Amino acid sequence: MTSTDDDRRAPLRPTKQRLAVLDALESFDDFRSAQEIHEQLRRSGDGIGLTTVYRTLQALADGGEVDVLRSDSGEAVYRRCASAEHHHHLVCRRCGAAVEIEGPAVETWAHDVAERHGFSDLSHTVEIFGLCRECSSQIDTAPRGRDD
Repeated sequence: MTSTDDDRRAPLRPTKQRLAVLDALESFDDFRSAQEIHEQLRRSGDGIGLTTVYRTLQALADGGEVDVLRSDSGEAVYRRCASAEHHHHLVCRRCGAAVEIEGPAVETWAHDVAERHGFSDLSHTVEIFGLCRECSSQIDTAPRGRDD
């Protein structure tokens, strides 16, 4: 999310498509691609097209109603966050689990660097990727091959 969240637009008109996409986003806690969200909608019997899902997600992201980030592969992924306040995410590279975090040290650093270089009207995103506790423990307990 950017640090200019105070500039969020008024909520978007609640069309059938927007409500369906928001409902799908509410059904999971991790970031999902437009294709995954479309598949979820299709499985639930909703006939929204993939292009409409992309447009709706972009409108929701522009309106500050969902967070969007780029996965390791460069694909845009979306999540409906619990917090409307500025925050960052810890994201598991393996399972996609995401945790909202505050980053006061990041905020201070960004402000100081911008000020030193004469920049104003800042925005930034900071996402931290790693392995969640569960995925780390699965790797730690995975059987290892014999060294012959």
